[in-house]
Amino acid sequence: MARKFLYFIAFLIVLAIAAFFVLRIWSQELTEYAFVPREEFDEQAPLEENAYQDPAMWFSRPGIGISDPARWQPPTRARDRMVPKPADPKQDFAVFFIHPTSFLDSGSWNAPLDDAESQRIAKIYVRGMASPFNQASEIWAPRYRQATMGAFLADSADAEQAIEAAYDDVKQAYAFFLTSVDADTPIVLVGHSQGSLHLLRLLREEIATSDAKSRVAAAYAIGWPISVEHDLPLLGFPACATPLQAGCVLSWSSFAEPAGPKQVLDSYRLSTGFDGELRGDSAILCTNPLTGEIGGEAAKELNAGTLVPEADFSSGELVPGAVPARCDERGLLLIGDPPEMGNYVLPGNNYHVYDIPLFWQNVQYDVERRVAAWNTAP
Repeated sequence: MARKFLYFIAFLIVLAIAAFFVLRIWSQELTEYAFVPREEFDEQAPLEENAYQDPAMWFSRPGIGISDPARWQPPTRARDRMVPKPADPKQDFAVFFIHPTSFLDSGSWNAPLDDAESQRIAKIYVRGMASPFNQASEIWAPRYRQATMGAFLADSADAEQAIEAAYDDVKQAYAFFLTSVDADTPIVLVGHSQGSLHLLRLLREEIATSDAKSRVAAAYAIGWPISVEHDLPLLGFPACATPLQAGCVLSWSSFAEPAGPKQVLDSYRLSTGFDGELRGDSAILCTNPLTGEIGGEAAKELNAGTLVPEADFSSGELVPGAVPARCDERGLLLIGDPPEMGNYVLPGNNYHVYDIPLFWQNVQYDVERRVAAWNTAP
């Protein structure tokens, strides 16, 4: 009996090892199979021209009140601040926030606006990622028919159409936001992941050559690689080189160490930049969120507060001094040993989901400084 039991255990071990090698060799193929829709793209009907006049089309906007997820202020574990607050945090500025992908279903290329699960997750993203901007006088975060996650795993016309359709909604929401905000109010643009992809296109196609360009205090395009050589020159805005600079772009992608970014970098190398050339091994823009500068290294003591979520992401608290930040030669932001942030760390110690929460309090301070710089610019 004991021998049979040992044979059974050995069989399970062999199965586990086989599964490990299958996942290691075919992980990309299995991921694509799980998330990429298998039917053809079904073209969406355009939204009504006045769709974004409806408050229900926004996760956050003026008038929602205390239930607005972007207005959340998490508690701080330690009350003694490690980084001095800006002198005047009460300033008028309007934020346009584009949430990341929350639709994982392979049954459709774009998320229906009535899909309960994707909307629930999107609200969590708004709560955790837009809340550092809660000192703004206005925060606008639209609902949009986002491309499903599988659209970013497939190299196909269907995937391109899904991303295009999502952008059309974002563009329409931005146009309504712009007409709704007072013309003298500075604006701050924020996106993460898919949201950053749409934001970068807005910068290139809608904002760089418009009157609104002069109103942009900062653009936070987080969690999407920006090639310094092939992308940045076409955005119409420089990278933020100092913490007191306004009218500039910030971007970073977070990895704990040892970092395993091979799949991310392989995809980046083979992608086409905004100038039509392959991005190849060109440097990725890396803003250090602890200093507000391009590149460099900052100790964890400069981290004024990492938003560490509860297990169900219903709440969380700010923990000062949790992680450092160092931009490496590739343009990745390294955060030292893996911090305990929850169950959504991606393979390779990729902290993509936590790009903004890792530096929640410093981002809040950063935007206040940049709006102040915009207000005092000649």
